[in-house]
Parts: sequence; structure tokens; C-alpha cells
Amino acid sequence: MNSYKYLLKNIGLLTLSSFATKLLSFFLVPLYTNILTTTEYGTYDLFNASIGVILPVLTLNIQEAVLRFAIDKKTSRNAIVTISFKYLLISNFIVLIGLVINGIWGLSNVISDYGVLFFLMFFVQSLSGIIVTYIRGIDRIAELSVSSVIASIITITCNILFLVVFRWKLVGYFLANIIGPFIQCLYLIIRSDFYRHIKIKKYSSQEKEMLKYSRPLIANSIAWWVNNVSDRYVVIFFCGLAENGIYSVAGKIPSILNIFQSIFNSAWTLSAVKDFDPEDKNGFFSNTYKAYNCMLTIICSLIIVFDKTLAHFLYAKDFYIAWKYVPWLTIAILFGALSGYIGGFFSAVKDSKIFATSTILGAVTNLVLNFIFTPVYGALGAAVATAVCYFVVWLFRFYQSRKYIKIKVNLIRDILTYFILVLQSLSMLFLDNYRLYVVVNGLFIFLLVLYFRDIKVCIKKIIRR
Repeated sequence: MNSYKYLLKNIGLLTLSSFATKLLSFFLVPLYTNILTTTEYGTYDLFNASIGVILPVLTLNIQEAVLRFAIDKKTSRNAIVTISFKYLLISNFIVLIGLVINGIWGLSNVISDYGVLFFLMFFVQSLSGIIVTYIRGIDRIAELSVSSVIASIITITCNILFLVVFRWKLVGYFLANIIGPFIQCLYLIIRSDFYRHIKIKKYSSQEKEMLKYSRPLIANSIAWWVNNVSDRYVVIFFCGLAENGIYSVAGKIPSILNIFQSIFNSAWTLSAVKDFDPEDKNGFFSNTYKAYNCMLTIICSLIIVFDKTLAHFLYAKDFYIAWKYVPWLTIAILFGALSGYIGGFFSAVKDSKIFATSTILGAVTNLVLNFIFTPVYGALGAAVATAVCYFVVWLFRFYQSRKYIKIKVNLIRDILTYFILVLQSLSMLFLDNYRLYVVVNGLFIFLLVLYFRDIKVCIKKIIRR
């Protein structure tokens, strides 16, 4: 199977799972915004964000090593599973002890009220991180896709049952988003015989190698967390928990773009490692980057064009104002996706340090801009800061990647199209009525003209394949 067919096969399988998991849940946003208050939604988001930062620290980011070493097929599967399971148990034990201490001393009332749910969320997310990356690494993409569909159906059903029928509100929302992923994990554990690879045995040399790869990525994961969710804490500090609920739900429209990038990046890491060629002699990496960038930029521009229309459909009551933040968060996803693409090269050569360096640079940029913009512009300032930080990460990684691979892209044209996205975003804030739609649609058409040749090439290649 050649490079293009392998990539397209995996994209096709992952599209099935991502469609079920993300696109269908996207249409449940009106349910959430009608039943949950802005404060309740902000509370759930705060818990989810907190787990996002402590998980890679407590597990030593072992899931990243699981993916990379499983792809290689040189490390024993028994070693990979046993080592990862060891850190899964250690991390969950630490969280449990922390919750007991909080319960005794009463350090946080919110965590005390939802302590059991917090632990279950952490357990399921840590388990899922290991199981899902392992399945991807051993190239069982079809089974991963099926499991995602199952998880999606269960999660959506539980959301409707718990929120609409039982009226459990925030507790129901927590439970629905715990049960679905947990069932997915059980399915994958059984289908892949994951549990059979757990041995009461030390794999010292393999553990040392895996930790050597994963430890530098702890800083990378924390920095990504800063880039992704630290702005939520800044918004809470300056604007309150209710405003964070609005800011959090603003990410639901940009999640349309996130669907495409998550599908591609999941398949891309496998291809980047399998077919890595520093000279890019057949143009596979250059062509793929150009097609990916073209697709993401066009979708990003379309989301901005239809921002207010989608907001009317998705955001009920006090949540509607979230449309202001959507364009900037969508641009952030665009550059995050391109950064992830380039990160595939660093995974191929096992240079995990460059991940940390680039992401820490973005995190520092994000924090500085957040504390400058948010007090003045509120949550809008946080959204702009997030977009800028992801641009910084992409730019740094793009130039660093030249050490390992030579890809040919039209950088000047690409920068111009990114500037068009910024102009569209500013137009959403400062124009209204017919003038707004004339400008944003005109800019979208101009962007299509700039990418006309790439669009034409992509269509021909897809038809040919």
C-alpha cells in the first residue's frame, strides 16, 4: 500500500468514528445551553481543564510513549502495556489520596461536592489515553472507529436520558461523559486482548526508553494545556465562572474544524513515522501539507462567515454572545492543527524535546497576552491571545522542521490567506447588516481564488486515488 492510500484509508476509518463522536454531539449543544446554566457549564469545563493538566504530570505522559513505541513494533507489546498500566495505577492512587485530603481539610468545596465524579473522570480519561493510543499504535484503526461510534451512541443517549428525562442537570452531564468513553475502553480492551499483555514482570530497559521519550513531553503537554485552557482560569479570575461558561461553549462551533484536524492528525502520525523521507523525493509530505493547509483555511473561513447563523441555532439564552469569540478560537485550531502536522516529523525522528520547546514558547506568549488583553477586553482578549500563541507555535515548528525534512510550500501566499482570516474576524466585530456579509463573503471568495490551483490539484488526486 503506497503512502497516499495508507493515509486515505486511515482518514476514511477515522472519519467514521469522528463523525459519530464529535459531529453528532455538536448538535446537542442547544440541549446543553437550554438545560445547564452558564455557571454549571463553567464548572464542568473547569474540572475537565484541571484533569487535562494533572493527567500528563501524574502519568509521566506515558501515553505518548505508548503510541510511538507501539508504531515501531520493536518494543514488546507486553512491555508497553505493563509499563503503561503501572503508571495508570500510580496516577489514580495519587488522585484518590488528594481527594481524601481535600475531603478532610475542606480545601475546595467544589471538589468536595463532586469528588467522586472528579475521580471517575480522571480514571476514565487516563485509561482512555493509554488504550486509544495503544490501539492506534498497533494499527487497529477499524476497531478504534467502531468503538468511537459505540461510545458516541451511548454518550448521546445518556445525555438525553440524564438531562431531559431524569433532570439530573450537572451530575447527569458528568455521568454521560464518563460512561460513554468507559464503554469504549472496555470494548477495546476485550477486542485487542489488552489485559493479556499485563505481566507481573519488570521491563527496566524498555521502561527507561519509554520514559526518556515521554518525560520531555510532560512540559509539552502542560504547555499545550496552558495554550488550550489556561485562558479559562484567567477569564474566571477577571470575569467570573459564568463568563467562563460562555467562553467554553464558544468552542463548540470551532469544533467543526477540530473534527477535520483530529481525523487527519490521528492518521498522519502513523504515516509520518511509517513513510518518513528527509528529502521528500516523491513530494508526499509537501503535497499533503499543502492540501491539508488549504482545506483547513477554507473551512476556517467558512465557519467565520456562518458564525452568527450557527450561534443562533446552537447558543440559547445568555450563551448567544459567545459568537464573538468563535472566529479567534477557530483560527487557533487552524494553527494548532498545522503545528500537529509538523509535529509528525519530530515524532518520526524521536525528537521529543522540540515539542516542549515550541509549546512552552507558545504557552509563555499565551499567558503574557492573556494578562494583558483579558482585563481590558474580557473573554474576547483571551480568545485573541490563544490564536496568537498557536500562530507562534506553528511558526517556530515550521522553521525547526527544516532540520529534518525539506518540504516546498508557498509561504507568502499562505501568510496572506491567514491575514484574510484575521480581516474576516475583525469584520465580525466592527461591521453589521449587509456590509458585514459583503465583506466576509468577498474575503472568502478572494481566499478561494488564492487557493484555486491547490483545490484543483486536490480534487484530481482524490478522484485518481
